[in-house]
Amino acid sequence: MIEVEAKAKINNFDDVRDKIEKLGAKLVKIEHQEDLYFNSPIVDFADTDEALRIRKTNTDTENNLFITYKGPKIDKKSKTREEIEMEIEDKEKCRKIFKHLGFVEAREVIKDREIFKYKNYELSLDHVKGLGPYMEIEILVEDGTDYNDAQKGLFDLFAKLGITDNFERTSYLELLENKN
Repeated sequence: MIEVEAKAKINNFDDVRDKIEKLGAKLVKIEHQEDLYFNSPIVDFADTDEALRIRKTNTDTENNLFITYKGPKIDKKSKTREEIEMEIEDKEKCRKIFKHLGFVEAREVIKDREIFKYKNYELSLDHVKGLGPYMEIEILVEDGTDYNDAQKGLFDLFAKLGITDNFERTSYLELLENKN
């Protein structure tokens, strides 16, 4: 699958949340996410624009673990890229496997996320530890599909919410790394 995604730095959640709800989007869950990123022993993911992480998510009713690979961004406007994700059962075993294969822990990114659904779009309000409030909108499209319409839809949706600037292509991981 191709993840077509864009994000923007926002001033506060309340105004944006009100606009999201007026648009007709539905809150589907609130979760706490802890992402542990790894770097490759072969290439520097910062240079290749790839990412490998273990994500732990917690809600009021469930806890989940995933490993995710994100390929390089494929355009200059958004964060569109290939994403491969699978659920796992044991974070520590996965972490050990990665370490035995030479992967090095890069950094942890912690955030609280409110997830809304609107049509086929997922809208997220993220409070990222060390960075503050952001909003992401994403939609998944099949590999080989022209993603330009999906990308246009993302930015149209941002505009409907009154967000027309402060877009950020840099990952939360990179933003935190650059901050230090």
